[in-house]
Parts: sequence; structure tokens; C-alpha cells
Amino acid sequence: MTVSHLLSAAAPAPVHEHAWVTESVHATSEGRIRYVRCVACVARRVDLDPPVIAPASALSREFGGAPPSSPAG
Repeated sequence: MTVSHLLSAAAPAPVHEHAWVTESVHATSEGRIRYVRCVACVARRVDLDPPVIAPASALSREFGGAPPSSPAG
């Protein structure tokens, strides 16, 4: 059997909005590989999250922790 034969024999996936959840994640040189599945059907997919080029930036201000102490004088 060839790959094209197997693909043509596969049943079509039901039409719906997939709700993907991540089953596992692996770091690679190309970025993060995520293995995801739909919670509503048996569909699975492999996603690539490319590496982030820019450094991380804060989404909020700092909170918690001790206030800075004043210099001794």
C-alpha cells in the first residue's frame, strides 16, 4: 500500500470547530513541537511554535515582594 492509497481510504473528519488541547511539548532547534488533539473528535495535529526572536517583555507591573529599603544614613 502506498501513502496516497492510505490517505484516500481515510474517512473524512467531521466538520466542526476543533478545540485543540496540548498532549505533549518538545523543544527542538526549530522551535517547540506541540502534539495536540481535538477534545470533540479523534483528530490530532502536530504544531510548531517557532523560537521567539525578541526577548521576553513584562505584561504586568511587579507585585508582591518586599518594598525597597532606604539607604542607611
